[in-house]
Amino acid sequence: MGKFNKYKIDLENISDETVAYSYELSQDFFDIIDHEGVTKGDVKAELTVKRTNEAFEFDFHLFGAVQIPCDRCLDEMDQEIDTINRLVVKYGVEYSEESDELIIFPEDRRIINIAWYLYEFIVLNIPIKHVHEIDKCNKEMISKYLEYQAVSHSDDEDLDKDSDEYIDPRWDALRKLKNK
Repeated sequence: MGKFNKYKIDLENISDETVAYSYELSQDFFDIIDHEGVTKGDVKAELTVKRTNEAFEFDFHLFGAVQIPCDRCLDEMDQEIDTINRLVVKYGVEYSEESDELIIFPEDRRIINIAWYLYEFIVLNIPIKHVHEIDKCNKEMISKYLEYQAVSHSDDEDLDKDSDEYIDPRWDALRKLKNK
């Protein structure tokens, strides 16, 4: 049995009615996907597939939490996931993604694997900046970060580029070549 079999949907078996699917996306799912973005989590996915005259409408609702590194202290943190997404699948000559919500699926293929779409919907629901609340961050890492930031900031003040005395080191090297 293939590792993605439970995420495959046979479009030919979907009648005119709506069909509901439910998936538990736990550690096994993230191990199968084997992608570095999100590697741990516990997310429930509810999917309804409705056949229309021209297409199949996939309505996804994913909710739960994934573990990702905090941008501030690098410790693992829980990121809540709650997203609703739609995917429309139409038959055509060859596979193409017409937009974020529309896929053209080859007429000779009847089975669609939704595993990667589930993963994408999770990843796209994660904010760009993800940090713990300040009191939950690793205190040792925060103190190192603040120490680095203070040193870095004082170096910037020493090299004030608006000052008349500041000379870009690249120009200094060129002057040495010129004076030879």
